[in-house]
Amino acid sequence: MKIEYPLDQFLKSVYRLVTMNTDLQTLRLDQGLVLDSGAVLAPLDIGYQTWGRLNNAKSNAILICHALTGDQFVASPNPVTGQAAWWDNLVGPGKNIDTHRYFVICSNVLGGCMGTSGPSSKNPDGQVYGLSFPVITIADMVRAQAALVDHLGIERLFSVIGGSMGGMQVLEWIATRPERVCAAMPIATAARHSAQNIAFHEVGRQAVMADPDWHGGNYLKVGAKPTKGLAVARMAAHITYLSDAALHRKFGRRLQNRDEVAFGFDADFQIESYLRYQGSRFVDRFDANSYLYITRAMDYFDLAAGYNGRLSEAFQAFKGRACVVSFSSDWHYPPADSRHITRAMIGAGVEVSAFEVETDKGHDAFLLDEPEFHDAMAGFLAASAADQGL
Repeated sequence: MKIEYPLDQFLKSVYRLVTMNTDLQTLRLDQGLVLDSGAVLAPLDIGYQTWGRLNNAKSNAILICHALTGDQFVASPNPVTGQAAWWDNLVGPGKNIDTHRYFVICSNVLGGCMGTSGPSSKNPDGQVYGLSFPVITIADMVRAQAALVDHLGIERLFSVIGGSMGGMQVLEWIATRPERVCAAMPIATAARHSAQNIAFHEVGRQAVMADPDWHGGNYLKVGAKPTKGLAVARMAAHITYLSDAALHRKFGRRLQNRDEVAFGFDADFQIESYLRYQGSRFVDRFDANSYLYITRAMDYFDLAAGYNGRLSEAFQAFKGRACVVSFSSDWHYPPADSRHITRAMIGAGVEVSAFEVETDKGHDAFLLDEPEFHDAMAGFLAASAADQGL
């Protein structure tokens, strides 16, 4: 792979704060939500999209929870950024999550920058929140999702599915709202962040905050944009989503459009050019403060902490079925994290299956074409649908 992205272009990459399109679906909650921090966030906007039709019994709804840098456009192109749907290989007519059969819901998470209230939103006084936006948690994200599901008139979801941070939301759903979920599929996730993951997130946050254009979080108010810091944060995070084998296969030590090293600090290697490209693309579609808030929410997540430190207690009230999926080369959320979740579910008496996919694609495998994973999802949904008479 050869991606040309010179250093000077990288340093001059243009940041564009997303502007909402009137075609996007948004729910406004005037009463807002009480958050884990004790703060009340009101009013609250929730950006979301739906596909398919809700049946008469309202029993065919699937909620898909997105990962850190995802959005609600799981099955159709994003009209704001122009990016393709991030899970169009799995969600759509005739696909594993069949929109002819299921009513699919996906919302932008609380703290995001694609229609749901976040630090780039305006407060009741008409000013951009910036760092005055309250700190949020995974549980707060799920509270917002539950409010949306209530608004749609759905008492019980057929399934909740998500990977990475989306998987954390799935676990939060079945722990705190067990009666509202029939089937749960947490993918490539963990019940709490490791010290290593917190460390990587802190590197990213510090990169953003060290950018002189961050202005203490007030960059939007002064017309500045911390593109360099956010790009570096994305570069560092992106490394954790790939495996060493995948990086070696794609790039190795191959040089970028040259036959020998340049004895300088331009992108000599293809992997350097690739990471700069990833960083530049990211700043065009994501808000820097949202990155701070959402990564902090992930770091705070520790599901067992609310249940006397016993993860099995978090799942005791859940009477549905679950399928826990992991990927062998994922070192961001390694299979051991999924085995920990599975053992806790078994201890709680949950009907659970575990599936570890052999792949060298790393954490991002859940977004890619992995036939074994896709087959596991199809089988789990088919069995769960048979149980529910769908």
